[in-house]
This record gives sequence, structure tokens and C-alpha cells, in this order.
Amino acid sequence: MATMTTVPSYNPSLWVRMCHALPRLDFSMQMRDNVFVPVSWEYQQTLLVLSSLSAIALVISLLVVLSFLIHYCCCHRGDRNEGSEEEEEDEDGSTGHGYSGKKGRGICCVTWVAVAAVTLCCVAIGIGFYGNSEANDGMYQLTSSLLTANYTLASIDLLISDTITGLQLSISGPLASMEELFTGSKPFLVSTRNCRRLSENVINLLSSISLARSSIDTGLGNDSGISGASITPLTPVPPSVAPTVVPNSGLMASPFSPGWAANTLMVNEDYRWLSYVLLLLLDLIVCLFILLGLAKQARWLLILMTVLAWLALFLSWGSLGLETATVVALSDFCSDPNAFVLNSTHFNSGTSSDVLDYYLTCNRRMNSPFQQLLTQSQRALSNIHTHLSSLDRNALTQFPKAEKSLRDVQQILNSTEGNFHQLVALLNCRGLNKDYIDSLKGLCYDGMEGLLYLSLYSFLSALAFTAILCSLPGAWRSFPSESEEYEDSDSESEDPFTSHQDSKRFLQWQPWL
Repeated sequence: MATMTTVPSYNPSLWVRMCHALPRLDFSMQMRDNVFVPVSWEYQQTLLVLSSLSAIALVISLLVVLSFLIHYCCCHRGDRNEGSEEEEEDEDGSTGHGYSGKKGRGICCVTWVAVAAVTLCCVAIGIGFYGNSEANDGMYQLTSSLLTANYTLASIDLLISDTITGLQLSISGPLASMEELFTGSKPFLVSTRNCRRLSENVINLLSSISLARSSIDTGLGNDSGISGASITPLTPVPPSVAPTVVPNSGLMASPFSPGWAANTLMVNEDYRWLSYVLLLLLDLIVCLFILLGLAKQARWLLILMTVLAWLALFLSWGSLGLETATVVALSDFCSDPNAFVLNSTHFNSGTSSDVLDYYLTCNRRMNSPFQQLLTQSQRALSNIHTHLSSLDRNALTQFPKAEKSLRDVQQILNSTEGNFHQLVALLNCRGLNKDYIDSLKGLCYDGMEGLLYLSLYSFLSALAFTAILCSLPGAWRSFPSESEEYEDSDSESEDPFTSHQDSKRFLQWQPWL
């Protein structure tokens, strides 16, 4: 019994609390609250300020790369002239082919810096793939919970609709026929009319559950004051999804449909997942071809990869800014999701806060806001069953023609009671609250963790591409050109003096010749 009374709960994770505690500044550099209010311009300013940090980092990266380009273009021009003079002086006494020691050390240093940056980028790509998978798992859990909640709400609407339809058929069909048959017998006619009145009361009570507002202070005889509670906006609205008017059935128009939210989130998640996969593949291709260009000393390939590295640098810093704003906004939502759901749903759809609080918290000490309506409906159905049993015992002997109508009413009543018991079970807070908690865990645990890994990927890849752009120009400028390689090969193969000197050097090492 202890396990049956246990209600699943949600607690903000450590990452949520840490990101939620970050200071918030608006455009005027004034501190703002970190309460999740996405429609507020002041709150949007704080997110834009946090996103602008990545823009500042991008500017710093561009300045660093520009300083290295100026260094390679201007400072190395004098070094190249000095190196050419030294090579002309050393041509007579040494081999004369290849790079000097100082130049070779510089090329080796630049190459190893590029290799280290490419390695860091590959590590960041691995982190990005893991984070993208975690975020996708979290969104999948969120959409699955929303679809389950939507199925529960659709089942509630279907049960209410079937029950109301059955009772209306019984009123217009068998009960009307029984009233005509019992016209000459007042006691049987009174019992039949009581069944009709009680059926109408049950119809009004069940119809009130599907209305937009809730005022549960009603009695059985005061049907005009009954106004039910909306039972559709019971699952959390993600920060990126705005409420919309989507009718679930012919009985009511719901301001928010979990099924619509799940479908929208699935489509957006597919595009988000595919975009990150393409970005990761772009980074991976750039890294692999950079290594290939360094190994083959292909200048044209490194120049092409330099252009793509610029694109990857801008995308990395841009994605980091977007991820920073999303992580902070998500941490604000996940720190107190109940408050946001209660406030936003209450003001946008007019749903009773008591109904929402019952399904969001599902506290054992709280009574269901539908308890009074369900109790009155159950009592009315029991009274109808009592009247029909009395008519079955007493009226059929005097009015045998009423047997078919009475059996039809009893059959409809049995079906109505079966639907009613299922409705009572579905209106319990445990099922919808479990879907709510599961959606929060998918969004605030796996989704938050995935976004943090993606932010780490964007930061590391941005640093790696900054280092790559600083080192690649020095690497491909140090590679020998095709004309130099062609001249070296021609001089080695066709110079007769070189061959003569090599033959003399060979004869000097042969004393017996």
C-alpha cells in the first residue's frame, strides 16, 4: 500500500539551479529577476545580453586571427628575404636543397599547432554528437508524455460524449415510450419521470466537466449554476510553444492541445537534430581534410579548408549564443515549472487554478475538484437504477408492452455506469500527473544536459577553429610551390656539374681506383 500512495515528484537538477542562479542584466546594465516570463521584454533583454557574449567572443576571435594574418603577411616577408640570402650563401658548401633549420622548426611548430587544434575539434565533435543525442532523447520523452496525456484527455472526452449520447437516447426513446404506456398509472409514471429528470441532471453534470471554467459550488438541483473545469490544459507548455485554440471534440474548444504541441515539437526537433548533425559533419569534414592537406602538403586543399573553417567559426559562435539563451531560459522554466503553468494557463485560457494545482501537484491531501460532480452523478445513476428495478418488479405484470423499453433503458444504464467508472479512474490525478512529471524530466534532465553538452561543443569547436585559422596560413605559405619542386627535380636530374661532383666524391672514397 505504501507504493500505491507514492506520487512521482520532480526536483530541479544541479545544472538547472546553477544556470538559474546566473545574474541577469538588461540593455541598461541593470539587474533583473530570473523569473521565467518569456512574453516580457525585460526578460527577453536578459537573454539577448547573455547571447551577446558569444558575439563579443566572436569579435575577439576575429581580432586574434587578424593579428596572426598580419604577422604572417608582414613580418614573415622580411624573414623570407633573409632566408633566401642565407640559402644563396650556403649553396656552395652544403646540399643546398631543403629548408634551413630555423625555417624547418617554424614549419614544424605551426604544423603541430594545427594538428593539436584539429584534435581538439574532433573531441568537441564527439561531445556534440553525444549532446545532440541526449537532447533528442529528452524531446522524445517530452513528446511521448504529451501524446499519452492527449490520449487520456481524448478518452475522457469520448467517455463523456458517449455517456451523454446514451442518456439522451434513453430520454428521447425508451423513457418517452414508457411515459406513454404508463399514462394511466400515476406511480409508474412518476418513477419514469424521475428517471428522465435524473438522466437530464447527469447529462448536465457531465457536460459541465468539459466547459472552460470551473465553479464547483453547485448542487444537484441547481443545474444552471454548474460550470465545469477544463481538463485539457493539464500538461506543461514548453517555453517554445504558445497556446492555441484546437477543439478536441464537439463538446468543447480547448485552448491548448497536448497532441498539437507534441506534433509541433516533433517537427521542430527533427529540424534541430538534422541541423546539428549537418553542422557536426561539416566540422568533421573540415578537420579530416585539414589533416589530409597537412600530410600531403596540398596548398589548394588547405586554402579551401581555411574558407570552410571561417564558416565553421561563425556557426560555432552563433550556435553558442543560441544555446546559451536556450539553456538559461530552460533553467528558469525548470526551476519552478508549476508556477509558470499555473499563471500562463490561467490567464490565457481561464482554467481554474484549483483544477490545475490538483493535477500538477497530485497531493493526497487535496480533494479532486470534480469529486462533488462525480458524487452527484453517481448518486443520480444509483437512483435511476433503483427506479428501474422498482418498475421491473411491479410494472411489467400490468404493462407487459413496457418490457422492451425497460430493458433498453437498463442496457443503456449499464453501459453508462461502465463508462462512468472509467471516467472516474481517468479523472484521477495520478495518470495525468505522471505524464506531467515525465515530460518535465525529459525536458529538464535529458534536454538540459544535452544542451549543456552542445554548448561545450560549440565553445571548444570555436576555440579549435580560431587556432586552426591562426596556424593554417603559416602552414600552407611554408609549403614549397610546384615550380620550386619542378626546378629542384630538374636540377637534380639534368645538372652535369652535380653529377660530376658526385662522381668525384665517389672516387675519393675509393682509394684502390
